[in-house]
Amino acid sequence: MKKDFYLTRYALIIKRLESSPATYSQLEDYLLNSFEFQDAGIKSYSIRTLQRDIREISDLFNLSIHNKKKGDNRYYIESRPIMEVDEYNQKLLESFQVSNALNLHPDFSDFIFFESRKPTGIEHFYDLFFAIRNKRVVSFEHYNYKNKIMTSRKVHPLALKESKDRWYLIAIDTKDKVLKSFGLDRVNYLDVSDNKFREKYNYNFREHFKNAFGVMNLAEQKPQNIVMKCSRHQGEYIRSFPLHQSQKETKETPEEIYFEFFLHPTYDFMQEILSYGKEVTVLEPKCLVDDIRTHLQESLNRYLES
Repeated sequence: MKKDFYLTRYALIIKRLESSPATYSQLEDYLLNSFEFQDAGIKSYSIRTLQRDIREISDLFNLSIHNKKKGDNRYYIESRPIMEVDEYNQKLLESFQVSNALNLHPDFSDFIFFESRKPTGIEHFYDLFFAIRNKRVVSFEHYNYKNKIMTSRKVHPLALKESKDRWYLIAIDTKDKVLKSFGLDRVNYLDVSDNKFREKYNYNFREHFKNAFGVMNLAEQKPQNIVMKCSRHQGEYIRSFPLHQSQKETKETPEEIYFEFFLHPTYDFMQEILSYGKEVTVLEPKCLVDDIRTHLQESLNRYLES
């Protein structure tokens, strides 16, 4: 069996057992009949390989798979990780499946098309990942788009967060001891020091970003209930690809779908709403409605003046 195929096997095993328990024979039949196995030309899958895959799945995804129920030789997923970790695992699986499809078929450029714009700053990702894990002090220069200035920073790196296809470093700025975010696309001359920081920070970032949309400064605003109505057309898209984990559908008519969220009404979220144009209208809270109205009026004035 191909050595570089193991991640695809993991994804297929999890997908099959998430639907229902299965015996080894049922799993073998499912795998061998999958398009992934057929494309790879794999004709066999041993019980020994399955047992090894189950151990690796447990280590990598924190998923326990067993077949120890009395009188039942079917394999099943015994436990699942907490919701946030489960979402992370799902992203990993999706990445593995896409990556494997591309590796199996080097001629993919004829029928698979990516966005032409490429994220910048990713070259720093592993260095920062290493620094976070090992509590290393990091120095770099960071460009501020708003002020158009480059500043030197020395930070204690704590986490990395993705937002709208951009990556951000979440870190304590040693200058003022404040938690800040730095876009990796604006980082230059990154240096990971040999020096370790000894401070212990008790941030729970899963909780910190639970009600966040983007990575804006959340300390300035408290999360609020946000209610909006969408045209039927746009509402179907938002229903199938939620804007936030707190999204709830509260009302539906032949013409409109209503949603409710509980999050910080940040500038990032307002920009997302504005991108839908006339298809989406925010109803609550008043502060966000006022901000959007002001923003739209200023935009209209610019066009009237030109």
